[in-house]
Amino acid sequence: MPLLDNSNYARPKWLFSGHLETIYPSLFRKVVAPIPVKERISTTDGDFLDLDWYHQGKSKLVIISHGLEGNSTRAYMLGMVNSFLKKGYDVLTWNFRSCSNEMNKQVIFYHSGATYDLDLVVKHSYDAYEEINLVGFSLGGNLTLKYLGEKGNTLSKIHRGIGISVPLHLGSSSKKISETENTLYSKRFLRSLKKKVIEKSEAHPGQIPVDMLRNIKTLADFDDFFTGPLHGFADAEEYYEVNSSLYFLDQIKAPTLVLNAENDPFLSEKCFPKTLAKSLDQVYFEFPKHGGHVGFSPTNSEKPYYSEQRAVEFISAVI
Repeated sequence: MPLLDNSNYARPKWLFSGHLETIYPSLFRKVVAPIPVKERISTTDGDFLDLDWYHQGKSKLVIISHGLEGNSTRAYMLGMVNSFLKKGYDVLTWNFRSCSNEMNKQVIFYHSGATYDLDLVVKHSYDAYEEINLVGFSLGGNLTLKYLGEKGNTLSKIHRGIGISVPLHLGSSSKKISETENTLYSKRFLRSLKKKVIEKSEAHPGQIPVDMLRNIKTLADFDDFFTGPLHGFADAEEYYEVNSSLYFLDQIKAPTLVLNAENDPFLSEKCFPKTLAKSLDQVYFEFPKHGGHVGFSPTNSEKPYYSEQRAVEFISAVI
């Protein structure tokens, strides 16, 4: 599919950098959404996933996946919920393992390529709907795109997919977020992740090398000592290479949009594969100059965020 290089996103003038575009909505955006119906489902390995349902009795469903250390209540999640509810969809948001304010049971957490959990969520809702669409933010975007590539044509009800602010290439994006200018973000993520490791080690004594936490300075370090080994990978490098959605894009069979801002402080150059875009059959790429990471604030506060507008347009459009 062609690279959609005619993006009409215009940022507010006062959000004049990718960092401001990233930080402002994360800290100050407030969204009021309907109260969801909560459901807990069991995984095959004896764990659980917490789901939030927004039922309207519709035949079409949108499943939304959050980002690193996010959850189903984040403003960007609820904003997307509201946009699709207004358009006449049922919506399902879900929390990755350890992200729903209750630690999960197993020694593993979640990770960028843990599509077995997304698959469980999709199949849990599959029979109740005529059409299912997938939306993912950041880490959840990588998860969504990898899943779409893995499944190919095997799930006929999967209609379309959206990945927003997606680290398509995990290794180089990990290096990007560890750069000095991104210290604020990486420290925030590490603080949350380290806290979970300590809590997890108390529930599973002897199974997690909690003493290694003092060696963790970057997210790559964390993935090297914890994320990779805990989930069956030798180290961070193997974890990144096996799970980068960039390598699954050519296997995607459902029309899919990747919306990545060129000034996203989290994304490396490999997350903007402009040459590859020309060779793919089902994946569209839109790379606005501005937007930040999971930003895309509107110039008019009465309007939806651009990411929500584009997701609704793409999933609802006749292509």
